[in-house]
Amino acid sequence: MTFADNTDPLTTAAGAPVADNQNSLTAGARGPLLLQDLWLVEKLAHFDREVIPERRMHAKGSGAFGKFTVTHDISRYTKAALFSKVGNEVETFARFSTVAGERGAADAERDIRGFAVRFYTSQGNWDVVGNNTPVFFHRDPLKFPDLNHAVKRDPRTNLRSPENNWGFWTNLPEALHQVTIVMSDRGIPKSYRHMHGFGSHTFSFINAEGERHWVKFHFRTKQGIENLTDAEATELIGQDRESHQRDLYEAIEQGDYPKWTLYVQVMPEADAATYRFHPFDLTKVWSKKDYPLIEVGELELNRNPENYFADVEQAAFTPANLVPGISVSPDKMLQGRLFSYGDATRYRLGVNHHQIPVNCPRAAALVNSYHRDGAMRVDGNQGGVPGVQPNTYGRWAEQPQYAEPAEAAGAVADRFDFREDDDNYFEQPGNLFRLMTEDERQRLFENTARAIKGARKETVELHIENCGKADPAYGAGVRKACEEIGAL
Repeated sequence: MTFADNTDPLTTAAGAPVADNQNSLTAGARGPLLLQDLWLVEKLAHFDREVIPERRMHAKGSGAFGKFTVTHDISRYTKAALFSKVGNEVETFARFSTVAGERGAADAERDIRGFAVRFYTSQGNWDVVGNNTPVFFHRDPLKFPDLNHAVKRDPRTNLRSPENNWGFWTNLPEALHQVTIVMSDRGIPKSYRHMHGFGSHTFSFINAEGERHWVKFHFRTKQGIENLTDAEATELIGQDRESHQRDLYEAIEQGDYPKWTLYVQVMPEADAATYRFHPFDLTKVWSKKDYPLIEVGELELNRNPENYFADVEQAAFTPANLVPGISVSPDKMLQGRLFSYGDATRYRLGVNHHQIPVNCPRAAALVNSYHRDGAMRVDGNQGGVPGVQPNTYGRWAEQPQYAEPAEAAGAVADRFDFREDDDNYFEQPGNLFRLMTEDERQRLFENTARAIKGARKETVELHIENCGKADPAYGAGVRKACEEIGAL
């Protein structure tokens, strides 16, 4: 029997029949409630605990199941079983989200979008946890909490603050690349189906010979890029605050399955030392002329969750979910997220969150950790087997055949000022600006002016100065737009 076919009578959580779900137990027709009304107590107690902590970022999202099919051979770069041959197919789960808004925020707001995909592979879950932009606002995870505080509500007014937001962005010049994208046409996708996705970070591929390549992941929408203007988004939000959720759900229900083509950019390990852009800086991209896109396969979403909370709200992605043949890089932001995402999940869902069905490595050939105990342990907890290694039984043996090749690392531990290593924050935003048409540039100017209005004059001037360093016409255009609406 499916959940939809359930017509069984009501019971308590312990399985006892519920005799009356319409009237509480009282002392007389008009008397007070009685504590011995066990069903009332259970029902209210469960209701009081239905809401779990929302994500600090990416709080509001939509998700769906699907499949990924390998269409091109990249086994020369990675020994990951998923990519071992053309035609391989695995189940997937994807979650899309806005970033700054709370769970009740409108979908069609100007913001970046989360783009996370889980591949249920035979070697365990592989998560690509990225955004719809190839870069980010900052390059050191020490600024993660500050970004959250900048884009969330002011502690005194409980309102969004242009000064908090833009004061933060303008004092981090490396943010200009991401800010330029967010203020461009792509700052408000028409739907989750009509946007690209990126792993954003630099990761690594390791092949069967132990060779390492650096890699970036690109999911390119097969529906085409479509966006909303500020005016279109304002009108839409007035009619439907759940526009992205509705679009994704209805498309899949109607059989119009959204698809993306996965591409990779691959860089030989040695190239990182001499590449003209810092290869592990999340605020920069690799030129496709230098490292062309290599087609890998197709992602298709074709099944809506039966229960939103069970699958979408409880989904727990982390870039630390990797498989043999796919690994990390010295990207500082990635290194921070390897800890932070899993730690946030342990707070939000508990230490045994991997037992929730959407998070289970359901396709893995072997899952045999000796983690045990903790709240909500429901898998038998390894029974009476001691969680001890080394031992005399041959249990919990390592698998050295999956060891990664050695990687050169710095010999001195210190708090290095990354700005001294690379402070080229303006070349790539300038290149992006120069790729835009005149109409696209004008919308960029006007979007920026509307978004920054309300910030201090000094903050507006600093942003104009940063834009001017990227391209004089960029700074001049933002200044004119700000003057026209009184933002300066």
